[in-house]
Amino acid sequence: MKSNMANAHLTNAKRAKNDEFYTQYDDIQKEIEAYVEYDPDVFKGKVIYCNCDDPFESNFVKFFANRFNGYGIKKLVATSYVGSPIAQTELQFSIPGEIRRKKELPEKKRKKAFKIEINEVSDLTKDGVINLDDVKYLLKHDKNASSLLHGDEKYTAGDFRSKECVELLRRSDIVVTNPPFSLFREYVKQLFDYNKKFVIIGNMNAITYKEIFPLIKNNKLWLGNGFNAGNAYFFTPNTRDFASGVYDEKTGLVKFRNVCWFTNLDHGRRHQPLPLMTMKENLKYSKHKEVKGKRTYDRYDNYDAIEVPFTDSIPSDYCGVMGVPISFLDKYNPDQFEIVKFRHGDDGKDLRLKDGSCPYFRVVIRHKKRGK
Repeated sequence: MKSNMANAHLTNAKRAKNDEFYTQYDDIQKEIEAYVEYDPDVFKGKVIYCNCDDPFESNFVKFFANRFNGYGIKKLVATSYVGSPIAQTELQFSIPGEIRRKKELPEKKRKKAFKIEINEVSDLTKDGVINLDDVKYLLKHDKNASSLLHGDEKYTAGDFRSKECVELLRRSDIVVTNPPFSLFREYVKQLFDYNKKFVIIGNMNAITYKEIFPLIKNNKLWLGNGFNAGNAYFFTPNTRDFASGVYDEKTGLVKFRNVCWFTNLDHGRRHQPLPLMTMKENLKYSKHKEVKGKRTYDRYDNYDAIEVPFTDSIPSDYCGVMGVPISFLDKYNPDQFEIVKFRHGDDGKDLRLKDGSCPYFRVVIRHKKRGK
């Protein structure tokens, strides 16, 4: 039994190392401010839980600690996996965006997983301003602010599935973090099991998961405000080859284009109408050669719908069902469109055109009826 437990913990530790990506402060600020702009009180009186974050280095923690009083946050909680390469360093709380060499803690302390709970941010340093220096002072001097995590018989200390982390989740209101991509399905399921609001980062491919797309279809989960120009940069302490990211040795950052924010908090961009042309205008003026000059839109062979190869080519005057690229979801306005289904035709197979080709991953939509 002990051997199996040890193997399970080792597997969890390896997975955690491979999922070790740290989000940039500016990206967090841009995303979170979109929710505050839509609802200034969205975080007021709420317990914010960052349950996949190094309590001492996470930019999520830094950001919410900085905005603790401004947003009226009730409590900020953060936990991380044991063995985190970043967590095992001296307290830094450096200026957001600054890259600094870190002094490792003694080996005995490096094996520990920590939790922090911040109930108040005040001018502890007596310098006349309240900032991250006060949070750093708090964590160094208040023994009640940070404590060890222990894990359990099944999960490593700090694992979001461990009993102590689940208990912290139960007592939280909004979860904001960059969870392990390899455990995304399980992570999202837990959030819904405990009926939590959240803002999290995930791989764009997660949209296609059978556990995720129904949530999007039913407007229980949607895409967030988004990264600048669709590019996300993460710091990682584990230099290796990345299947879908580009690593920069000078900055220590990995660039990804296939990640996005997932949330169930509302934001203004979600309600911006998508400007569209009529079908006739698209066929005459579209910038896409696949549309411009054609007599009509292609139809599917195994489903009564038209194929719309580009989001900006959705005809404003078409009343039927349309298959659109999955990238449409980044522009999806639930007040303007209704999601019908995903990908499959009446025969249960991928949507297929008359020529036998199958367009890659189509979301089937229609315009919402006026006055509905």
